[in-house]
Amino acid sequence: MLILVLLLFTAILFWANAYIFVRLVQTLPVLPSQARVFVAVIMAVATCGLFLSIALRGSALPAIFSRGLFQISSVWLVFLLYMVLSLLVVDVAAWLRITIPHGFWVALSVCIIVLLSGHYRYKHPSVNVVPVSLDQTCDEAVNPLTVVAVSDIHLGEGTGREALAHYVDLINAQHPDVIVIAGDLIDNSVHPLYRDHMSEELARLTAPQGIYMVPGNHEYISGIDEVARFIADTPIMLLRDSVVTLPGGLQLIGRDDKSNPSRATLSTLMSRTDTSRPIFVLDHQPYGIAEADALGIDLLFCGHTHRGQVWPLTWVTDGLFEQSHGYRRWSHAHVYVSQGLSLWGPPFRIGSISELVVFKLYTAFNAPS
Repeated sequence: MLILVLLLFTAILFWANAYIFVRLVQTLPVLPSQARVFVAVIMAVATCGLFLSIALRGSALPAIFSRGLFQISSVWLVFLLYMVLSLLVVDVAAWLRITIPHGFWVALSVCIIVLLSGHYRYKHPSVNVVPVSLDQTCDEAVNPLTVVAVSDIHLGEGTGREALAHYVDLINAQHPDVIVIAGDLIDNSVHPLYRDHMSEELARLTAPQGIYMVPGNHEYISGIDEVARFIADTPIMLLRDSVVTLPGGLQLIGRDDKSNPSRATLSTLMSRTDTSRPIFVLDHQPYGIAEADALGIDLLFCGHTHRGQVWPLTWVTDGLFEQSHGYRRWSHAHVYVSQGLSLWGPPFRIGSISELVVFKLYTAFNAPS
């Protein structure tokens, strides 16, 4: 099945490149044959570069090459999507006998404007403050508890040290009591993190009650044992089917990622908690939300979906998941699925947002009026 999906994806990429190339040649019929060959080669390299950079993850390639290959090729994939959509509108209009003058250039201009606006949206994350009132009690001294929750930072060739420094400043500016990271902190390999000394930036995170993280599927792609060794040299505590009770009484369940078929069930982890105290679950992938709600958890924070990252993939994730993004109150549990602080691959947010979530947790001692 996976091979069929990869073959289909490759065929679509080939068709998209061919479609744009043919329309370019039709627009510039006097383009010399040498120039056509050059353009075709550039398009092929840009298309294959993302797969090549992923295949070479962890290698000792110069940073300028590995990062440049990843970023250029990931941009190209989204350019293909929106350039094809724009050209299809022009061609359908022509079929309906509606003439759009300079159609190729109009399509190109629309595509560039969409990408620029999507890049701006990605570079300027939203800070979403979510007040949550819980029936269970914590110590009055910690009410309200400020929990900064992030997911899907994807540190590596796409999200480098400079971006990480900005994210650390943004997180610290919320004055968190606790910081939680719902997986995919790392992208495809720990090598760029060591190379660029990203642990120095992570060391600047400040939260008096601790910094906690669960693994995501990309931690498994990167090598979970290597990830655990890297995290051990940072202030972050990696939770893999673990339960931690914070000083005020909040119980934090950190689930291992669904990538681990042997991970503990949520009911097993719940048996190690005190139901008279609030239970906050971190789980990278938002599956089994109804089950978690039925078990009586109070708050669930997930990531993973990115809400598709770019339209129309937003429609896909909205259809695939019980809850693909944002806040929802279930029968008992408060559930938030983050679209991610950063993202994977193409640096665009089109139909989605980059976000940081700030939970203000109130218990029975100090509920908001």
